[in-house]
Amino acid sequence: MIRSVSVASLLCLLATACGGAPAPAAATPEAPAVAPPASSSAEAPAPEAPASPEGQPLTISLEARSGSKLTGTATFTPVEGGVRVKVSVAGVTPGKLATHVHEKGDCSAPDATSAGSHFNPGGHQHGLPGTAERHLGDLGNIEVAADGTGSTELTVEGASLTEGGASSFLGKAIIVHEKVDDGGQPVGNAGGRIGCGVIRR
Repeated sequence: MIRSVSVASLLCLLATACGGAPAPAAATPEAPAVAPPASSSAEAPAPEAPASPEGQPLTISLEARSGSKLTGTATFTPVEGGVRVKVSVAGVTPGKLATHVHEKGDCSAPDATSAGSHFNPGGHQHGLPGTAERHLGDLGNIEVAADGTGSTELTVEGASLTEGGASSFLGKAIIVHEKVDDGGQPVGNAGGRIGCGVIRR
């Protein structure tokens, strides 16, 4: 009897004073952690696609030709339906001076005749801007002030800056002439070429 009690007492001690600690619950597999969805306000903005080179303004320098002292720039900007052209000059005679895009991107000749004739992919007659019948390269006239500076800006509908395009100004030349373009045939009676710039990137 005494031995039975001793064994019972020993078992109670092992079971923490007979209180009987509950058996540990069987471990359940943990659910995989799932990151909470990021709120829309915390989302990083998607990177912008790089701008197409064809969509960027293109500015070129104008070089003096035919013994002139002309300096200047021409900026070509693609816009809806055409190209916006801005031409600025200095060091020239006051008055109106014709400017055109010519068919060859070559200003190597001292008188710029290497640029060929007006750029005219549609085979039209010469005309001033705003007329239905005109060369695509007909840009009209620059109004030059008494200090020898002047500029003109216009949109040439139907033109582009697409590489290899039939109506593209890329690879052509822009010419400033010594006289006014009077709209006459075949090229406006604008006289010699006093400034030239190749239109290229």
